[in-house]
Amino acid sequence: MKRFNLITGTVMALAITTGTVQAQQFVDKKQTDVHVMSKTYTWPQDQAVLQKLDQWQDLKFGVLFHWGLYSVKGINESWPLCSEERFLKRRKSIQPQMNYEEFKQWYWGQINNFNPTKFNPEEWADIMKDAGMKYVVFTTKHHDGFCMFDTQTTSFSIAHGPFSNNPKKDVAYHVFDAFRKKDFMIGAYFSKPDWHCEYYWNPDMATPDRNVNYQIKLHKEWWRKFQEYTARQIDELTTRYGQIDILWLDGGQVRPDNGQDIHLDRIIDKARQKQPGMLAVDRTVPGRNENYATPEMRIPPTQLNYPWESNLQLANGWGWRKNSLYKSPQTIINNLIEITAKGGALLLGVGPTPQGTIEEKAAICLRQVGEWLKSYGKAIYATRITPHYNDGNVWFTTSKDHKTLYALYALPEGETLPSTITWKGNEPKGAIRLIKGNRKVKHTCKNGIITVELPKELKNEPIAFYYNRK
Repeated sequence: MKRFNLITGTVMALAITTGTVQAQQFVDKKQTDVHVMSKTYTWPQDQAVLQKLDQWQDLKFGVLFHWGLYSVKGINESWPLCSEERFLKRRKSIQPQMNYEEFKQWYWGQINNFNPTKFNPEEWADIMKDAGMKYVVFTTKHHDGFCMFDTQTTSFSIAHGPFSNNPKKDVAYHVFDAFRKKDFMIGAYFSKPDWHCEYYWNPDMATPDRNVNYQIKLHKEWWRKFQEYTARQIDELTTRYGQIDILWLDGGQVRPDNGQDIHLDRIIDKARQKQPGMLAVDRTVPGRNENYATPEMRIPPTQLNYPWESNLQLANGWGWRKNSLYKSPQTIINNLIEITAKGGALLLGVGPTPQGTIEEKAAICLRQVGEWLKSYGKAIYATRITPHYNDGNVWFTTSKDHKTLYALYALPEGETLPSTITWKGNEPKGAIRLIKGNRKVKHTCKNGIITVELPKELKNEPIAFYYNRK
């Protein structure tokens, strides 16, 4: 298997020539039916897309906002609407006395209660900037069909409830604008299935699962209208909302080989007429529109040689929950270190409150991650993979020109920094320096084993070194 890094025009040309590469397959035993990695990866052939992909690979750390009707009561995002057996317990834990049809109407009725009067996207952007994040993906529409943008296709949106008279009612516009001003790459999450749309879940038919609830061959006109509905919404997002760098598409069951063809190739081609180089992220659907892979709630077990992103939660849910349990800053940092060494990016899920704020507990955690990145981000941002990428708690990245190696020590939770750190391989040529403070550290190299002595006054946190490759 050849390794590719999107660094130079020569490598880009090689990627185009090579086209489809075999991707590593892995399955999380706890989630065997959710977002299994595609078996193949197809390199983009559009030079503008390749260039954008290279820029995206420099960023490493982004935020994914889930915010919608589910935020009003702090419940699971959209899925309780689905009548599959696995979601019955979730639904009953929310409204135990309601039957399925009653629950759907109750859930969709939250449009009348969603009034985020404290919505302050500039504050969101400040917090995420302080966290060291470089790109944002905002949920413009989840599977429940509720639009967080002022679409002309339906009144089922934030712009038509009690928030309709607020000057920031076009929420997506203001989120994108605030983050764009902070130099973030802008991503629009969009659900391909739409359970509120009558042309996907037709009200005259039962809704047995997450898929379209009728036979498309028997109701071609319904499906044609759904295709048009979807195309119009994506066209709105990619023409009225400024530069969109990433179109992040969820709902992998909507795909041609599953009989649910929405003519996505045509939609993407049209979008790129106004958004040159826009990345398309058609999750779990291999082919020309899966410009990078998106393993969810997991980190691949080994290094991958194609673009990918781990989608992890900051708390115990994608959207806001009452009394959320947040991960520690050290856990997030260690995840980021491992993901970067394996060639990916970390997209961290943060759920804004029903009022439109970021919980202070979340902000404190994120700012601590950002403080670490101010000290050691040189080993994370704009790096690429190196063949020998891990030895125990030590992970390795390299500069894009491959002249500098970075060794990152992921301090295990609850432990203190040792007096020395050792690793095998990736021997240095000359000095080893701690990135924070650019301090030279003592080291020895014997039989391929490098031992680094740590200064005694270091803060108890993950650390990183840099040195020239031997």
